[in-house]
Amino acid sequence: MSSARTSQHVETLSKQILERGNLPRHIAVIMDGNGRWARRRVMPRIAGHRTGRHAVRETVRTCAELGVEALTLYTFSMENWKRPSYEVKALWAFLREVLSTEFLELMDNNIRLVATGNLATIPKGTLNALHDAQARLAGNDGMVLNLALNYGGRQEIVTAARRFAEDVAAGRMKPEELSESLLHAYLYEPDLPDPDLLIRTSGEMRLSNFLLWQLAYAELYVTDVLWPDFRKADLLEAIDAYQRRHRRFGGV
Repeated sequence: MSSARTSQHVETLSKQILERGNLPRHIAVIMDGNGRWARRRVMPRIAGHRTGRHAVRETVRTCAELGVEALTLYTFSMENWKRPSYEVKALWAFLREVLSTEFLELMDNNIRLVATGNLATIPKGTLNALHDAQARLAGNDGMVLNLALNYGGRQEIVTAARRFAEDVAAGRMKPEELSESLLHAYLYEPDLPDPDLLIRTSGEMRLSNFLLWQLAYAELYVTDVLWPDFRKADLLEAIDAYQRRHRRFGGV
């Protein structure tokens, strides 16, 4: 597709999406394929992550422009600790760099930043950069950008159950009071709406322990595009596919 056609395609899709109006309130993304992108170019894996930064910027900017309420990016999973130590260190250092250099972009788009996961074990330098960015963006009232950091879906549910059990033991709650809505309140970011749309790049057909509770009724969209190559047109095509589906939530 030529650049002219690409521009026209993007413009047409954007217009159609806004005219329909049934935007997903919350989009979640599994940003997969960085390593494969780098390997195909005989480059170190971290090069894929660095190039993926452009995909992050376009995705965040486009979602904010469209009026999406929340965007969650699967940034670092608990399983990612199993990677070589040099790669893990490079990923945390890269995230620290991005939080600093992308701050103005987030501010210009009126974005508020939150983080989901076991943040206590994140390297101190990165955690400080995260807290600093959150504080500086706290006054914004536009889209919420949620970074899933040191995150695992099963671990989140276990943590929520443990918190409820502690309240029961302390006499603040009773076991029979537990419901879906109450357990939801014990999750990492209970104020965010559940994702309506999950996008996974690189063609893999699995959830990878991501938002297991919250994705119960999400629409799934998988593309073969590797994350570093993911651009505005790819995001719009995912949203367009979502808008064309009829969501029944178990009904008819």
